Amino acid sequence: MRAWCNGSFVEPDSPAISVLDHGLTVGDGVFEAIKVVDNVPFALTRHLQRLQRSAVGLGLPEPDEPLVRKAVDEVLQAGDVALGRIRVTYTAGVSPLGSGRHTTAPTLVVVITESQPYPPTTKAVVVPWPRNERGALAGLKTTSYAENVVALAYAGERGASEAVFANTVGNLCEGTGTNVFCVFGDSVATPPLSAGCLSGVTRNLVVEWCGVEERDIPLAELATADEVFLTSTTRDVQGVVQLDDRVFPADQPVTAHVMQVWREREPLDIDP
Repeated sequence: MRAWCNGSFVEPDSPAISVLDHGLTVGDGVFEAIKVVDNVPFALTRHLQRLQRSAVGLGLPEPDEPLVRKAVDEVLQAGDVALGRIRVTYTAGVSPLGSGRHTTAPTLVVVITESQPYPPTTKAVVVPWPRNERGALAGLKTTSYAENVVALAYAGERGASEAVFANTVGNLCEGTGTNVFCVFGDSVATPPLSAGCLSGVTRNLVVEWCGVEERDIPLAELATADEVFLTSTTRDVQGVVQLDDRVFPADQPVTAHVMQVWREREPLDIDP
């Protein structure tokens, strides 16, 4: 693991930001997780564009993109990572205690870690708490992840690796760190961004590459899906073999096809 904070390398397990950083005290920050393959970041431009959208949506100054790219390059040059993840965190910076924002300058942290591939399939559960598709943070990738922590713990207690949220009107929204796709016959559908889900980089590429329909999916319809799969930066495309008490057949041809398309297309363009 290597860490860079506000212009220089720091020890990952040593203090690097102020105890008054608004990202620490109230979660006033945004972030991106970027896949690294053979020491090269995948889809970096898309991730940095989303970082900017999230920052603006949160009311933060626009990140300095050349500086972020420089920090990413520096953590990559410090080692050789075959498969890993870069985490870019951008916060409001030092501010008085409380929700009021009176910061001096933003904080930028870039960390790289090695990682292992996720298994091709997993179990998921639907949690009893909804996502608010009309909330101030809907669609923003913020550091306010406590809701996801609670939901993922709920899933872990039930033998699953992902928790799935509906939104306030009972339509499928997203997972804690994934987008959710449903297969009905030969067609694939995923919730639209208006459902409150994150505009996932992997999600968007799968939609583009595989002709996926974006539409509202009521939870009752989710229960009738022939196949369900997840997408994320770290999972790529991952099949769901069990959702709550429902076990899916081992043969999931549409999910397998999407996985194959991803494997073929990903290496062709490192920054699609």
